[in-house]
Parts: sequence; structure tokens; C-alpha cells
Amino acid sequence: MKLQRIFVCGVAGIVLAGGRLLAADGNPTNAAAATAAVYVPDTSHQNDPLPDGVLAWNSLTQDATVAADAGNAHFVFSFTNIATVHETVLLTNVTTLTNITATTNSHFFWFKKISFVTNFSTATSITTNNVTKPVPVAILEVHPSCGCTTAQLPPLPWIIAPGTNAQFGLTVNLAGRTGMQVKTVNVKTDKGFKQLILKINILPPVVPIQSEADRAHALEMAKADRQAVFQGDCATCHVKPGMGKYGKPLYDAVCAICHESKTRASMVPDLHNIKTPTNVEFWQTWIAHGKASSLMPAFSTTDGGPLLDMQITSLAGYLNATIPSQVAPPPAQ
Repeated sequence: MKLQRIFVCGVAGIVLAGGRLLAADGNPTNAAAATAAVYVPDTSHQNDPLPDGVLAWNSLTQDATVAADAGNAHFVFSFTNIATVHETVLLTNVTTLTNITATTNSHFFWFKKISFVTNFSTATSITTNNVTKPVPVAILEVHPSCGCTTAQLPPLPWIIAPGTNAQFGLTVNLAGRTGMQVKTVNVKTDKGFKQLILKINILPPVVPIQSEADRAHALEMAKADRQAVFQGDCATCHVKPGMGKYGKPLYDAVCAICHESKTRASMVPDLHNIKTPTNVEFWQTWIAHGKASSLMPAFSTTDGGPLLDMQITSLAGYLNATIPSQVAPPPAQ
């Protein structure tokens, strides 16, 4: 009986050892052969709305207030990767022998009867558990709503490791813009896209308040040389604010300072009450070449002024559209 038990246990050990070898063949555990997995983004979801619980943003809308002469507005968006997936993992996988049947050989071997296992079966017990696993997120593209907005990014795709923080900058070019500006930016990831909103309030130009003595001195300079307003300290008010602007923003920056001022000099005409017929050509000529023996300077670069031809054309079009002629044109001959 002792030898019988020994033989049965030996067979069971061989079967279990074989099971372990089969498991080992199917699941290599050689650390030397293992390599770090490379994260490959799935781009099929980049046009889907980004679900909650993927990226935690510091804000989705940011506001900025800038001076009228500001060239750019700058924003920084920060976020944290909080993305996870739910997985089912194997905890145990145990195989046991059951229903062992043994028979006894009728022959003697070393004066002992030998029992042989002639039949057995196995039973497998599997235990699993559901776990939550942090996962990377890939930034695939950052797409602003217009060309005036640019993003400062690392090379794409930008892989954000689980649980880590990151940030990127956005810059809006404000050349030629006034008032409230609203821009959108779509951030596309391998989990979906999120829209960010930028709001920029551009303050109106600050018109410096001159003392009576300063105004009198400026008038004397302009009488002597009507182009003097584009030189020295005067250029701060009459040149710099109009750089890169067109139409109404340009008018507000370089024309309204004189023609719409509450302290408008008596020799500066009220553009809303001109006593001669006006049209696009009228405005364009006056803006480009001014008027000799007056305070009206020539704004065209060909006459020593600061404005390009396209800027003058935009000004003439704006004035013709917003200040209709107060006098009917003479009848055709």
C-alpha cells in the first residue's frame, strides 16, 4: 500500500508539473526578453467629444484685457491626465487531480504488488478581479479657429503619461483688431476633442490730455510744418497707434484723436458736417495728400506720412460708408 501511494503521488506530480510547463510556454516570463511597451494612439476617436474623466483642465475659457497698442495676447492652459480603463485580471488558475482510479497488477515485483493509475480527471479553479488602470493620453492636434492664433507645443503626438500634469501656450496676434475678440481652439486627443475659448478685450486708445500750453505749442508746430505730428513725441499719438490697422480701428487710432476730440481745435474740421460733396475719391485724396497751408498732414508714405496705400483705401471706404455726403453733388453738365 505504501508503494501504491508513492506511485499515485508521483503521477499527480508529473501531471501538475506538465501543467506548469504548458502555462510557462504560453506566458513567457523571461525578464531579459521583456521590453517596454510603446504606446500607440488610437486616432479613431479624435473627432468625438472628449468624455469627462480624461483630462482635468485649469479652465476651458480664459479672458484677457490688453491695451490698444498691444501686439499680442498670451494664454496658458494647464491640464492633468486622469484617464483610466477598467480591466478584468486573473488572480489564480489552479488545476487539481480528481477521481483517481488505481488497479493492482497480479504479478509480483520485488515481492510487492504494484498498483497502476488507470484513470483520473482534472478540475480547474479560476479567480478574477475587476481593476481600474491609469492609461496615457495622446494630444494629436491643437487647431485654432483662425490663423491669428498659434499654439506652443512639443512634437506631436504628445504622449501624456498617466497622472502627470502638462501645459501649453496660445498666442493671439492683435494687429488691426479692436474691441472684444473671441477665438476658439480645438484640442484633439486619442480619447476625443475638447474646445477651449479665448476672450480678449482690447481697450480703446488712450488720448493724452494736453495742457493749454502744450496744445498751443503743438498748434504752432503744425502751422509751421503740418508733417510735424509724425515726428518726435507727437508720433506716440499720431503714428504708433495706427500701425497694422485698417478701416474703423485705424480711424479710431489716428483720426479721431483730432477730429473727434472734445477739445478739437477750431481750425480742425468736423468731418460729420463738411460743406462740400464727399465720396471715396474725396476722402482718399485728403487722407493721402492733406491740405497745404492747413493743419491737415499728408498721411501717404509717398508724401512723408505713415500710412500704406491699402490703409488709406480702407480709411476712405470707412468714411464714405459711415459719413454720407451732407451736400448733394453738382448736376452733371
